[in-house]
Amino acid sequence: MDAGFVLRTLARRKVLHPGAPGRVVRQLNALRRWGFGLYGEMRSAAARDPGKQAIVDEHRAVTYGELDLRVRRLANGLRVELGVRPGDRVGLLCENSVTMIESMMAIVALGAQAVLVNTGLGNAQVEAVAHDQGLQLLLHDETFLGMLAAVPAGLPRQSTERLEELIGRAPSDELAPPEQPGSIVVLTSGTTGAPKGARRRNPAGLGPLATVVSRIPLNAGERMFVAAPLFHTWGLAALQLCLALRGTIVLNRRFAPATALASVRAQGCTSLFAVPVMLQRILEAPDAGPAPSLKVVAVSGSALTGPLATRFMDAFGDVLYNLYGSTEASWASIAVPAELRAAPGTAGRPPHGTRVAILSSAGAPQPTGAVGRIFVGNDMLFEGYTNGTGREYHGDLIATGDLGHLDPDGLLFVDGREDDMVISGGENVYPASVEDVIAELPQVREVAVAGVPDPEFGQRLAAWIALHPGEAVDADAVREYVRHRLARFSVPRDVYFVPALPRNATGKIVRRQLFPS
Repeated sequence: MDAGFVLRTLARRKVLHPGAPGRVVRQLNALRRWGFGLYGEMRSAAARDPGKQAIVDEHRAVTYGELDLRVRRLANGLRVELGVRPGDRVGLLCENSVTMIESMMAIVALGAQAVLVNTGLGNAQVEAVAHDQGLQLLLHDETFLGMLAAVPAGLPRQSTERLEELIGRAPSDELAPPEQPGSIVVLTSGTTGAPKGARRRNPAGLGPLATVVSRIPLNAGERMFVAAPLFHTWGLAALQLCLALRGTIVLNRRFAPATALASVRAQGCTSLFAVPVMLQRILEAPDAGPAPSLKVVAVSGSALTGPLATRFMDAFGDVLYNLYGSTEASWASIAVPAELRAAPGTAGRPPHGTRVAILSSAGAPQPTGAVGRIFVGNDMLFEGYTNGTGREYHGDLIATGDLGHLDPDGLLFVDGREDDMVISGGENVYPASVEDVIAELPQVREVAVAGVPDPEFGQRLAAWIALHPGEAVDADAVREYVRHRLARFSVPRDVYFVPALPRNATGKIVRRQLFPS
């Protein structure tokens, strides 16, 4: 990473800002001792701005100084009373809260691994995670007691509601950096099978922060409302960004559009981190409309359709930023508002220090406009799955598992998952392009398109459509609309109207649930 770029970018974002000499020295010492992971960034912020609010949820707020003390106490309590040791894997089954963040930090401070468990998993999937990840301890909100029925009885578990007692009686002794830094394990979505654990890389410096804020204008002291779940890569990324910016993270335990808007306004949040389906829900809220303090709305985690991007910016202003990435690749590209206006549906362009290549199945570069496999290279590629497997690489570029193309201006467009491509009568059809067209119909609230078996053509397209309340449109009108905009083989033969699409806790459509069992 170019040091000059990092310094210029962070100076522009006011991260590199003069301060009291003693505090600056303590800040730098914290980073030297603990590195740039979650705990190191928190200790750095606490050394520089101990009285600044760090986290706010519905029940309480903590400053960086208070957070530092509480995390030390919790880490000591986990070590002494619950036996957590370096290298242990501790599961976290929690909603967004101060307690969840404190638990993550305490675990990594001990040199252990915090395994973030998706709260939308079924009981059998939670059991599989406990087994596959080799959990030595499970910390869980009492809300999720019902999900633990299938978890082995021998797995120690602790309700997060009881951690306050542990913090109250544990010593505040200073912690020593472990020989091997602790880490975060994020689970893949599990929409196509059992969730896998992906080991997240700790930043080696300030380069990754500079890369992201060079395209998304986040500044030091940012007040971020994070609607995305913290167990998801995007929610975790927001937390990491907030700590590095010495900002304040505002949380609600569960996402509800009206409550989210009220929190943004009441807390004077300057940025909002969400997954795209949350924008749709926010637009449907009775009091949807601009929040005066809100300067950035950053989304990631699933496809942002062009019509949704345009509708949101029409209502909230040109504040929308779309980051395309994955659990394994971190980020690949970022679209800014002007690009989303000019080319709705684009994933934007790679930020500084990131390379994106569109390759054929044989590994050859594809020409402009041609669809191919998306490969990405940056400083934050994941370190592999916890089961010892990894992703396919081409040189130092990792496969995202998606298909896409670059337009003449260098903007990236994601055409869909590799395994979602439909071959109908010998023609390659990308469901995402059909979804974008159907989503333009004003009656359509959400849509999913997939391939189904066909005795004559091998596969044919089917569309599942949820309409806005009180709206009506028939299947023939949908087909006719697509026929006038795309090739004939892109017209869905089957059109089903459903109340809503099945989605997981991070807003991704669970396509296997569309098909009858």
